[in-house]
Amino acid sequence: MNAILAIAEARAAGVKLGLDGDALALEASAPPPPAVIESLSRHKAEIIALLRPADDGWSALDWWTFFCERTRMAAVHGLTGIEAQARAFDCCVVERLNRNPVRSPPGRCLGCGQAEHSDDPLLPFGTEPTGHAWLHSRCWPAWHAARKAEAIAALAQLGITTSRTSL
Repeated sequence: MNAILAIAEARAAGVKLGLDGDALALEASAPPPPAVIESLSRHKAEIIALLRPADDGWSALDWWTFFCERTRMAAVHGLTGIEAQARAFDCCVVERLNRNPVRSPPGRCLGCGQAEHSDDPLLPFGTEPTGHAWLHSRCWPAWHAARKAEAIAALAQLGITTSRTSL
């Protein structure tokens, strides 16, 4: 059994898991079965790591939950298992990009660092609440590909991958 299965087993037994500082906190209306406690104890360090939120506010468990929910939704709409996972992975990449916006000061391209040109103005990418990344239109494809690659690498560190070779 691994940490994810231990969490699933605990949830099935009515145990809510959380963090209290660096400690694992359990909450249940009745004492859980000894096997659940033993499994949680055996995987405590990994469970704490899964529950600890990253800079984007989501924990590894949040990402896995998001991926599994999107996979289920895609399957309900008729996609095969591999297609559903690929669609869910795409959703995770987009969510990762949205949760980790980048900003740049106006007047400089985030891609090449150069100022606006009369034949290639700087364009804002992003939304007002998070700010903009200012880019030349010619710089956007490489910048976006690099951002996507960063998101894919971050998801891979959590074990969330796709069998497809490209998005």
